[in-house]
Amino acid sequence: MAAKPAPGAEYFTAPAHPNQRRYEALRAYFTEDLTVEQAGARAGYTRASMASLLRDFRAGKLELFAPPGKPGPKTAPAKDRARARAVELRRAGLSVHEISARLRAEGTPLNRTGVGQVLAEEGFGRLLRGPAPEASASPATAGRDTRLPRAAVLDFAAVPARAETRLAGLLLAIPDLVALDLPALTRAAGYPGTSVIPATSWLLSLLALKLTGTRRVSHVDDLITDPASALFAGLAVLPKKSALTDYSYRLGHDHQQRFLAALDAKMISAGLATATEAIFDLDFHAVMHWGQDPVLERHYVPKRSQRARSVLTFFAQDTGTHNLVYANADISKATQNREPIAFCDHWKQVSGSDPKMLIMDQKVTTQAVLGELDARGIKFATLRMRSASLMRYINGLAATDYKTVTLDRPGPYNRPKVHEDPAVTLTSYPGTVRQLIVTGLGCEQPTVIITNDGQIKTRALISQYARRMTIEQRLAEIIQAFCADALSSTVNLNVDLDVMLCVLAQALLAAFRNRLGPGYATATPDTIQRRFLDTAGTITTDGDTIIVTLNRRAYSPVLRQSDLRTDTTVPWWQNRRLRFQLT
Repeated sequence: MAAKPAPGAEYFTAPAHPNQRRYEALRAYFTEDLTVEQAGARAGYTRASMASLLRDFRAGKLELFAPPGKPGPKTAPAKDRARARAVELRRAGLSVHEISARLRAEGTPLNRTGVGQVLAEEGFGRLLRGPAPEASASPATAGRDTRLPRAAVLDFAAVPARAETRLAGLLLAIPDLVALDLPALTRAAGYPGTSVIPATSWLLSLLALKLTGTRRVSHVDDLITDPASALFAGLAVLPKKSALTDYSYRLGHDHQQRFLAALDAKMISAGLATATEAIFDLDFHAVMHWGQDPVLERHYVPKRSQRARSVLTFFAQDTGTHNLVYANADISKATQNREPIAFCDHWKQVSGSDPKMLIMDQKVTTQAVLGELDARGIKFATLRMRSASLMRYINGLAATDYKTVTLDRPGPYNRPKVHEDPAVTLTSYPGTVRQLIVTGLGCEQPTVIITNDGQIKTRALISQYARRMTIEQRLAEIIQAFCADALSSTVNLNVDLDVMLCVLAQALLAAFRNRLGPGYATATPDTIQRRFLDTAGTITTDGDTIIVTLNRRAYSPVLRQSDLRTDTTVPWWQNRRLRFQLT
C-alpha cells in the first residue's frame, strides 16, 4: 500500500507556476532518465513543446529563477528628484562639482558622488574641458583656485613684512638641509632645472610634501596657499600638481643613485651613517598598486598576505645609526636577487670600500649571489630555509647538543639555546657556511642562521641578526610619516624618486632629532612631525633676515633647550639668514 503524500506535496507534483513546471520537466529528463515524451507528459507538455524547452535551455535562453535582489534601499529619492535637472545642467556643460552646487542652491541637494552616479546611469562620460577661472574659485571646487600666481623664484622685495602660517615648523628642517648642502647634492645628481624654477627648488617642493605627511603629489593644493611651504622651497608659490608630476617624468634612475651617493657621503661626515663599522640590514618592501595595471608584476604584500600587483622597493639601513642610506624602486623579478650586489657597488663608490657585513632575510637573494659576496670578502648573515631534510636533522638533535647563550637585551627571550655546525654545505653555494640552529627566540620553529663569518662570536651573531628587525620598524616609520605606501605612479621610476625622497626626509629628521637632545634619540619621524614640524607661527622679514616665530605649544620647552641654530645662511634664499624665535 503506497504511503499517503504529506500535505503540500501537490506543490511539487502538480506545479501551477509556469517556470516551476519547466523546472520539474527538465529535472525529470536529466536526472530520472525519462524520454522527452515521458518527461513532457509528466508536466503536461507535448513532445514538441518539451523538445523546444530542451533546446532553449541548452542555448542558455531559458531563465528559470529570478535573480536574487540586492540588499539595501530599492529607491533613491534624492537622485530621482534631481535626475532631470542634473541631466539638463550637464547638457548645458556644467561639471559634477558645479551641478552639485547648483542643485543645492535650488533646494534639491545631491552630493558630487550622487551626481556622478546619475550622470553615469544616463550615459554621460567625463566632461572634457578646462575650468574657467571664475568657476575654479567657486565653493563647488574649493582648493582648485587657478588664479593663484605662477610658480617662480621668490622675489624677496615683494614679500610682505609679516605673514601668518600654519607650517612655520616646516622651516625647522632648513638648517639641516643647509648642513647637508642640498644645492651641492642636487648638482652632483644632475637634476635638471627649468627656465623659471631651479633644480633645488623643484626638489624642495617635492620634499615639502614628505615632511608635512602629504599623501600624494595631487594633494599639493593643501599646501599651495601657505607662505611657509613656498618660502621653504624659495618660491613665490609651490608648483601645481601637474608641474610636479611632469618634472618627475624628466628624472631617471641614475639621478636618484647619484643623489644617494652624494647624500651618503654627507651623512657619513655628519655622523648620520658609519663608514668604519659598515654593517647594513637589507630588505624588500612591495608598494601595492590599487588597480589592475597589467604592466606591474605581482609581489608578496605582507599586509595583504598575498601576491598583488605592486612596485618592489629595496632599502638598506646602517645598523650603527639605524638610518636608511639606500633605496631603489627600479627593480624587476629578474634582477631583484642582485640588489645586494648593487648596494655593495654603491657603498664602495661612496666610501671607497665594500661593506663589512650584510644582514638580510632568506628571500633577499640566492645562494649563488651569497657566493659572489664571499668572493668579494663581504661577510653576510641570513636565514636558511627549513627544508624537510633540515627539519629531520633538527628533530634528531638531543638536548645535550645545544648550549645556552645569554643575550644582552631585556625580555623573556634573552637566553636562547644554540646548536652550531662550523661547516655546512648548501646546494648552490660554492663553499661551506657556519650554521646556527637557535631555539628560544619566541618563534615556534627553530631559527637557522647561516654566515660566512667564522670569527664573530655566537652571542654577537645572534644579537646582530635579532637587530635586523629594526629595518622593518624603519620601513613602517617611513610608511607612517612619509606615506611611502602611497603608490605615486605605476611607473617604477616615479616610485624610485619617491623612495629617494623618503630616505632624504628620514635623514633630515634624524639630524633634527639629534639637535633636540638625548630625550628624542629614539623618537619616530611622525612624532617629530606632530610635535614640531606641524607648528603654526609668523614669518617676519627684517632686511636680509627672515625671522620665524613659532607659536607656543606643549613641547616648546624642548625647542628652547635644543640647538636651533638661530642664524643660518640659506643659499636658495639669495644667502639671506634664517632666525627662529619662540613666543
